Amino acid sequence: MRVLVTGGAGYIGSHIVCELNSKTDYEVVVVDTMEKGSEINLFSKNEFIKGDIADDVVLKKVFSKKVDAVFHFAAWKGAGESMILPEKYSMNNLIGTLKLLTAMSENKTKYIIFSSSAAVYGSPKYLPMDELHPLSPENYYGYTKLAIEENLKWYDKLRGIKSACLRYFNAAGYDTKGRVRGLENSPANLLPVIMESAIGMRTGFEIYGEDYDTKDGTCVRDYIHVTDLAIAHLKSLEYLLKTDESLIVNLGSGEGFTVKEMVSATEKILGKTVPHKIVGRRAGDPPVLVASAKKANELLGWKAIESTPDILISSMWEIYKSYSK
Repeated sequence: MRVLVTGGAGYIGSHIVCELNSKTDYEVVVVDTMEKGSEINLFSKNEFIKGDIADDVVLKKVFSKKVDAVFHFAAWKGAGESMILPEKYSMNNLIGTLKLLTAMSENKTKYIIFSSSAAVYGSPKYLPMDELHPLSPENYYGYTKLAIEENLKWYDKLRGIKSACLRYFNAAGYDTKGRVRGLENSPANLLPVIMESAIGMRTGFEIYGEDYDTKDGTCVRDYIHVTDLAIAHLKSLEYLLKTDESLIVNLGSGEGFTVKEMVSATEKILGKTVPHKIVGRRAGDPPVLVASAKKANELLGWKAIESTPDILISSMWEIYKSYSK
C-alpha cells in the first residue's frame, strides 16, 4: 500500500512515518515544505518530495503513481498566531487541504487520516470532553480544523472519501527507541519549551497564571505521547479499510496534570531546576482540558500506553540533552 504523509518531516508526522516504516505493508512518500520539518527526521527508505500541498506541480508528482491513503499533518498550528495572521492559516490549512482533497478525488484515493485538534471544542462545558461536546473553537486555528472536518464529511457524501478525524489533546514525548531525533521547530507547548530552557536554548519559560480553580492554581492538561498517537493513526487506517466508514475520535490519556506538576516531574527526572517565572493568565486558556478517549478504545481497540509523565518527559530528555549547549 502506497501512503502519502503530508508534513512528514515534522514532529508528529515523522513519528507516524516511523511507525509506518516498522510495518511491511506500507510504501511511504513524504511531502514537506521543510519550513517546520527537520532533515534528520527524513528516513532514507522513503520517497521524499520537497514542496507544498497547495502546489499543483507537487500534487501532480505525488499522484503520478497510485496513492492508497493519506496521512495529513501539513498545517500551521499556532493558536495565538492564527488570530493575528488568519490569511496564513486560510491559505495553508484550508486551501491546502481542499487542493489535496481535489487531487485525491481526481486520482481515486479513498482514505485520509486527518490531524485534527481538541481546539475544535473551545472551552469545556463539561469534563471529560467527549466527541459529543459542543464545537465552539475560540481561535482561528481551531476553526480551520473544524472547517476541514466539515469538508471531509461532504467529500465522504459526494466523493466517497472516507476519513478519520483524530482530535488530539496535548501531544508530547519522543519515540522511546530514539528513531526520531529532530527537534520541534519553534514549539509553543509546555514540555518542549521546558526542554529548550533546560538545555540553554531559552533563558527560561513562563507559567501563565497560578490563580485558577485547580489543585495548585495552574492549568490542567491531558498529555498524550506521540507514539500512542502514531499507533492510533495506523489503527484508524485499518478501521477505514475494514469498515469503509468515516470516524471522529478524541486521542488523549483521560488524565490531567497541572503545569506545576509537569514542571516538578521534569526537574526530578533531569535532576536540576529549570528556570521559570509566574506571569499573568493568557487569554483563552481554560483551567482544565481532559479528554474522554472511550470511543477510540471501543472503535479502534486503542489506549494510551506511554502517556505517563515519566515516559513523556524521559523520552523527550533523551533527545533534547544531545542538543545541550
